[in-house]
Amino acid sequence: MNQHSPQDFLASEFDGFEVHVDTDRERADIVLKRPPLNVISMPQREAMRQVFEALDAHDGVRVIVLRAEGEHFSSGGDIKGFLEASPEHVSKLAWNVAAPARCEKPVIAVNRGYTFGVGFEFSLACDFRIASETTLYALPEQNLGQIPGSGGSARLQKIIGITRTKHMVMRAKRISGGQALEWGIATECVADDQLEAATQSLVDELRRFSPLAQRTAKKLINDNEDAPLSVAIEMEGHCYSRLRSSNDFREGVEAFHAKRKAVFRGE
Repeated sequence: MNQHSPQDFLASEFDGFEVHVDTDRERADIVLKRPPLNVISMPQREAMRQVFEALDAHDGVRVIVLRAEGEHFSSGGDIKGFLEASPEHVSKLAWNVAAPARCEKPVIAVNRGYTFGVGFEFSLACDFRIASETTLYALPEQNLGQIPGSGGSARLQKIIGITRTKHMVMRAKRISGGQALEWGIATECVADDQLEAATQSLVDELRRFSPLAQRTAKKLINDNEDAPLSVAIEMEGHCYSRLRSSNDFREGVEAFHAKRKAVFRGE
């Protein structure tokens, strides 16, 4: 990928998924496409990581969407692939799956049907999760004599706490999209036929804000996840101070007083 532009790389064919870039809507979609269950292979994880990085560098993209074709988001990983992969390769799995979190741009996961294993882990690494009423979330690795290996239990515990995480991980329990909304895993839960409308609505909402302020907020919140409160407040103050000198902040203030829509340029 280093020898080509992000646009050239994104025009490639990928095994198990497709990439769609719509610069008019400033939206890019990574679409899982290995029917019927959209199983995610070992090589696919690294390719998806590279695509996330390319989309993050794409000037025509403001928001990245991770979704799937068919009635299921993903039943998880290729089980046979775990036995065939080298320890070195397996050790990189969490880094690949964390690609959405490392993106500076906002990333939305759109979940329906089975959202299991690494499919759930990829979704947990995204900033927003829109679930449908058909969604079932699970980390079923205990059924294989294993545990989640790409950040699943760690990210989940940060969101829902130790008791609920043990319920889901140690008992391999499935929870619905509605339950996920109650527990704070899902950002929204909508009827299945409303998934795309809800997704585009969120994309348009995020596009309205300053790209610079969005990047700053995402990094600050992610970095402060493990920080003591005093350090988190200190970092928030530093970020606030830097944004005060930005052109976007000046534009936002001027637009507010002029009662007009702000035009942010990410500067």
